[in-house]
Formats: sequence, C-alpha cells, structure tokens
Amino acid sequence: MQLYCPSLTKYERLATLEVKVGDLIIGNNHPIRIQTMTTTDTMDTMGTVEQSIRCIEAGAELVRITAPSIKEAQNLLPIKNELRKRGYTTPLVADIHFTPNAAEVAARIVEKVRVNPGNYIDKKKFELLEYTDAEYLEEIDRIRDRFTPLVNICKEYGTAMRIGTNHGSLSDRIMSRYGDTPMGMVESAMEFLRIAEDLHYRNIVLSMKASNPQVMVQAYRLLVSTMQQELGHCYPLHLGVTEAGDGEDGRIKSAAGIGTLLEDGVGDTIRVSLTEDPELELPVCRDLLRRYSQRAGHAPITPIADPEKLPYSPFQFTKRESAAIGNIGGKQVPVVVADLRHISAITPKDLEAVGYQYDEATDKWNISDGAADYIYTADQILPFALPGTLQVITGYETWQSAEDKSKYHPYFQDIASLANTPASLRFVQVDAAQYSEGLLASLKGLPDNVVPVIASGNAHAMASVRRLLIGMMEQKITLPVILQSNSTLQNADEDLIHFSTETGALLLDGFGDGLWLTAAEGSSSPATINNVAFGILQATRSRISKTEYISCPSCGRTLFDLQETTARIRAVTNHLKGVKIAIMGCIVNGPGEMADADFGYVGSGVGKITLYRGKEVVKRGLSSDVAVTELINLIRDNGMWVDVK
Repeated sequence: MQLYCPSLTKYERLATLEVKVGDLIIGNNHPIRIQTMTTTDTMDTMGTVEQSIRCIEAGAELVRITAPSIKEAQNLLPIKNELRKRGYTTPLVADIHFTPNAAEVAARIVEKVRVNPGNYIDKKKFELLEYTDAEYLEEIDRIRDRFTPLVNICKEYGTAMRIGTNHGSLSDRIMSRYGDTPMGMVESAMEFLRIAEDLHYRNIVLSMKASNPQVMVQAYRLLVSTMQQELGHCYPLHLGVTEAGDGEDGRIKSAAGIGTLLEDGVGDTIRVSLTEDPELELPVCRDLLRRYSQRAGHAPITPIADPEKLPYSPFQFTKRESAAIGNIGGKQVPVVVADLRHISAITPKDLEAVGYQYDEATDKWNISDGAADYIYTADQILPFALPGTLQVITGYETWQSAEDKSKYHPYFQDIASLANTPASLRFVQVDAAQYSEGLLASLKGLPDNVVPVIASGNAHAMASVRRLLIGMMEQKITLPVILQSNSTLQNADEDLIHFSTETGALLLDGFGDGLWLTAAEGSSSPATINNVAFGILQATRSRISKTEYISCPSCGRTLFDLQETTARIRAVTNHLKGVKIAIMGCIVNGPGEMADADFGYVGSGVGKITLYRGKEVVKRGLSSDVAVTELINLIRDNGMWVDVK
C-alpha cells in the first residue's frame, strides 16, 4: 500500500506537477490557491461580472462560471472582456457537465475548463447495467473519441483543465463495476486522465468531491495512491466538500473534509461550497489555510517505522476498538465534554448553553439532543441538583469534597499524579507531544477505569495525537480516549475551523470516543463550542443529533432561490433528528446525491420541483409554492415525521 501523503508525522506538501492557469500556477509547492463560483445566470453578463469582481476583491484567485450549453460558453467571452477592461486578470474557469461542445467553445475563451467524467460523455439514469470486459473497453474507446478534441483544443490554446469527479454523479457504467464507492470515483477520473496522458497533455487538476466528508477524504487518498503507483507522479488536487450547506454546519463539514487532507499536506487549491453568496466562502478558505503558514517548522514527531503496516486503513473507515468505561467507549457514540471553567459561579441558567434547560415551575430539566454528557467545572461543586444524564469532571482536590461521587469524577493533570482512589471513573490529561515508549508503557499500565484525555502541545497537533493513537493500537491499549482540542485563537470563526480540522480529521479515521473543546476566554461562548462539538460529530457521521442538510452552493444552473428555500425547509424540518434532506438547485448532482439522503428537493425547471425518496422520483413538476408542504407530507408518509412538542 502506497502512502497518500509524504509523511504521517511531518507537515510536508505532497509533490505534484505544476499547472498553469493563465498567469497563476497551481501545485509544485506553490501557495494553496483559493477559489469560488458565481451564482448568477451566465447570460447575465453584467451581473456575472459584478459578482466576479466582488469575489476577486474578497480574495478569489480563480472564479468559476457555469456553462451548461453552448450559448453560455460563448457568453464567457464578453464576461472575460469586461473583466479585463476593468483591470481584473483573475483566471476564469468554465464549469461543464453534460455538453462536450460547450467545453470545446469555452476552452478557446477562458483559462480553465472543468469537466465532470460522470456525465460529460456517460449518462446517469440509475440503471444497473452489465458489461463484458470487451463492452467496457468499447465504452472507454468511445470516451477517448469524444474527449480527445477537447484535449487538443486545450493544448492549442494553453487552457488548463480540471477533471472533477462528484460522488453524486458517477455514471451508470462506473456504478455497474465499482459501485457507489471512493474507488469508483477514482476510476472515473483515471479513465480521462489516462487518455490525457496518452495525448501528452498534463495541464490538469483533479478533484474528488462528495457531500459526505468520509467518502471525500477516502477518495482523495485513493486517487493519490493510484497516481503514485500507476503514473509515478501526482497531479495537483482541488479540494472541496460538495453540497456542504450553509452556516455553521456547512463550515464544519467543509473544514472536517478539506482540513483532514490539508493536515497531511494534500491539496493545492480549495473551494468551500456554501449555500450563501460566493464571496462569503473566501474568508473560510483563508481561515483554513492560515493554519499552515508556520506549520512546516513544527517540533519533530516520532516517525512511524513502517507506514505501509498501519494498524488502520486510511482508505476505509474502521472505528478503533476500545473498552467501555461507563458511557464512554466500546460501541457507544462519542461523548461531549463542555468546558465551563471560565464561569466563576455556575448556575442552572448556565447549563442552557450546553443543552439543559431548568423549568422552575415543574422542578424538571428539559434535555436537548445536543446536550453535553459531561461538564468540566475545574474547582466547583455545583450547589444544585443536576439533570439525570449530566456528569461533572473536576480537579482531584475538588472531587474529594463532592458528596455525590457517582456524579463527580476526578481529573488528573498527568499520569504521574494519578491517585489510587475509589472513583469508578477517572480522567487523566495526556500530552501526545511527549510520545515515547515509556508513555505507551504507562498508558498500558493504567487501570481499566481511567480515560485518557489526549491533546498535544505540538503545532502539528492532529498528527501528534494520531501518532500516539497509532502507538496505542500497536500496543493493543484499548482504553477509550477523549480528544481534546485547545484553541488560542481570538474569534469564534477561527475556533470553528481549528476544532473541526483537528478533531474531524481524527474522527474520520475512526479515532476518538469523545470530544473536549476549549477556547480562549472571551473567544467562543460555551453554547457555540457545544454546537460545534455536536456539529463535528454529525459531519463525521460519528454521532447524529440533528437533521442533516445536503445543500448545493447555487450557481447559474440553479432554478430557484436556493438560500431562501433552504432557510424555509430548515425552519420546518430542523427537529427531525437523523433525517437527511438534500436541497439541490438542478439535476447535475441532485439525483446522485439523493443516494446519500433520505429525501431530495431538486429543481427540475423554472419554479418547478421534483421530490425524491432516496434516489427514487416520487413527485415531478411541483410548483415551488407547494413543494415544501409536499416534502413534509412525503416525510410523514414514510413514517419519519415527528410533530414539534
């Protein structure tokens, strides 16, 4: 097995070929580029120009514009000319899906074209097709015949290309042989890449996008491994989680997926796909990349003797085996620890921020689906009765004075200070930056009622924690672990990116039985941090506590107001815990992403909506005026509706 990155313990960029997009260079250790995509109708020349300028001034180094047909591709010329006339030289990218002729027009105008191998020549009708090997090869020859003219035009005009696979739009042919898998995504792109290589065209960037960060991460890793083994070199990679959604959830999902790969030096250009105005994507990109501005000089992390013999697979999810201690570890979902140390005198009102609301009239607690399992109070014993499901972690000295030791658990600052107590559950801080054989031996010798809380003082903290967890797996140490991520940043936006990247990367590889997030005093509120913790668990499919929305970022193909519609659907469905709803502007990826959603709301014409149950069409051509009500009825008919209490 080839590694998918240069090192699991040292921050180092993956070596790639160099791709020229206009005057911009991508890959080969050049800065990681940030980009976005317009949401205007491409035939609206001035509207597209004005939005492109807003994106460029917000920091976009590439701007992508949809070209679903030849007329939109032709209109890229006046858009480009107007931008150049106003002094903006940022490269433009034409987004092509179903129309090879449009790609051939666009490649003569803009600096880069994006083609989707799942629907550029193949089609997706959700049909199970059977191919003999000979028939399969005939289809590859058909792709070669149709794709070669575009490659030749790109060579002639110096145009770059992105071969962009989407999990939601794999062709029926690929699905018939590989299924709805990361390997199918990789092979879909490799078929096109092999043709380009044969034609001696290498000005190519690749992407492997999915709305599920786990699938997305595995696909990129497999692509890198496949390129290394088959070609002996890697092309630059465009990273993104497609249909991430909006708001906090969209940012968390994007950071978990994109950040996991960036942590290992994989990725040369990024786009955060939010269901918001495109210029709002750029600050999120910058927050993601800021983490790596001084990462290269981090303290050394003990190398892995043989990276090809890892105790887990980076290409396939398997949760690390752990013993259960109370409600932590084993087959149980990860717990959340809310850090309340900055509140000087905690009251029942303060617990509202972490999911517990006290009703004084009935003397009862209302507990939300996003309620923390533990709170850390440092040196406080709370002067009121706690909700039945909530437990408290305190310092050892404070714990000794607690009357109800079934509710309170001691926390020790290091293994050396761990006292032999009658406590049924103990927590101990472990700094992964201190990794050594001696530390592993100490962990192996811990009693079976101790939960390590693992953080790292290394600037490359995720890799440092991962190194310790790999060592624990190798030594068959099955104690459950809490992943602790500490942010010293000064605002909630940066905290969110920091937490989502550091812990999301570990959770996506099956590491961690709980989350404990801490922020600098005055940065993020306890409520914000608690929401982020549950959002990270949801995004990594580790613990489902709320409705999940798969929502595309809108573009010129969108057939209704995506932001307004997403808000309306959220408002009436956000209490449906565990239900996945896709809200898609058009049919490009809509039907494909239905496979990962319970229900789909997809634009099928101007003001017209098609509803899906999974990938099955249920109702076509609904007026958008009634479609949300019909969606609710569909959820109800399938037994997944719950009335708001």
